[in-house]
Amino acid sequence: MDQQLELAGFYRRVRQKTEALCKPLCIEDFGLQSMPDASPSKWHLAHTTWFFETLVLEKSLAGYQSFCSGFRVLFNSYYNTIGPQWARSERGLLSRPTVEEVFAYRQHVDLAILGFLSEELPAQCKRLIALGLHHEQQHQELLLMDLKHAFARNPLRPEYAKPDQIGLGTLPGRQNWIAISGGVFGFGHQGAGFCFDNEEPRHEALVADFEIADRMVTNLDYIEFINDGGYQRPEYWLSDGWAMAQADNWKSPLYWQPEEGGFSQFTLHGYQAVEPDAPVSHVSYYEADAFASWSRARLPSEYEWELATERSGSKGALMDDDQFQPRGLASNSVKGKVHQLLGDLWEWTRSPYTAYPNYTSHPGPIGEYNGKFMCNQMVLRGGSFATSECHIRTTYRNFFPPHSRWMFSGIRLARNVE
Repeated sequence: MDQQLELAGFYRRVRQKTEALCKPLCIEDFGLQSMPDASPSKWHLAHTTWFFETLVLEKSLAGYQSFCSGFRVLFNSYYNTIGPQWARSERGLLSRPTVEEVFAYRQHVDLAILGFLSEELPAQCKRLIALGLHHEQQHQELLLMDLKHAFARNPLRPEYAKPDQIGLGTLPGRQNWIAISGGVFGFGHQGAGFCFDNEEPRHEALVADFEIADRMVTNLDYIEFINDGGYQRPEYWLSDGWAMAQADNWKSPLYWQPEEGGFSQFTLHGYQAVEPDAPVSHVSYYEADAFASWSRARLPSEYEWELATERSGSKGALMDDDQFQPRGLASNSVKGKVHQLLGDLWEWTRSPYTAYPNYTSHPGPIGEYNGKFMCNQMVLRGGSFATSECHIRTTYRNFFPPHSRWMFSGIRLARNVE
């Protein structure tokens, strides 16, 4: 039962954190959906609750009464083995249920789950509850990403949180290259801690010698790319990326606005001047790859990134309650080491999101969690300032389509050893 008491405590903390992230919102904010890839905050609150009700309580708790049978369709994201879903692009049309009803739904399910955890449960139930909590932590980050995109569309430039007064660091200076010796190494999760199924199984892979940048690409670095015509020179771009950049008129990272003498950008603290020393964010894989080509470098593979992170011993910077943007490199950073690997911004890799050797998805609905997306996506590593602490690990594999820009994504360079 000690393990279940610990799980119950974890459950309370995660559920409270999601609701705390909604504290700055007005009632009108909860239903905003600014594009098909984003979801309203109200939907995030309900869907993470749907997970526990549908996959745990309805299947395992005798006599459980669903809060509302219609929620089974409205808040199903992509689980085809469970049944139909309300169209993702139309989540913002759901004025009902109300926000008050969604919070009542959360309370209803919370009481049932915590009561369920007061009894000895089968291992499978405990694993599902743990997965649901890590799933909710993923949605906490998505909630902030989606809110930022929605607020950025508003000409009143609303703030999610008051601007923080903490300095972003000092200009990191010239980028340096750190040599990493290659060989055959083990990759993927190992040990008893939680991981998602796409981080397994542990396996070996050959990595050649390479060099990796000691810091992330900064806004100042990226401005040099812009000023050198980076968005007008097709020789740096993948064909699909060039077509996307031209069709959508990309001229700078998402949320940037040209100003006299520089750029401003929309943040969760409202519009601010672009900090030259902060890592550039909200760039697509296509932009990251074009910048790397312009730099006469490339993006690291996910194996190279994982190896460099394990060699560096980097712990990363985790989100403070009032920190809603990445920091610049600290002024006391040690020379000759790789920095900013964990907890600043998700870093694009050159690796397509595919299954590890001998990967097998779980049976049933949980098998749809990761495996069915292993096509037409690219891997990002490292976590962001908004990533939950227990997700900051070297083996965590995030993934997005190469054109996506609204995530908390950034760039690190690598290069071959001649």
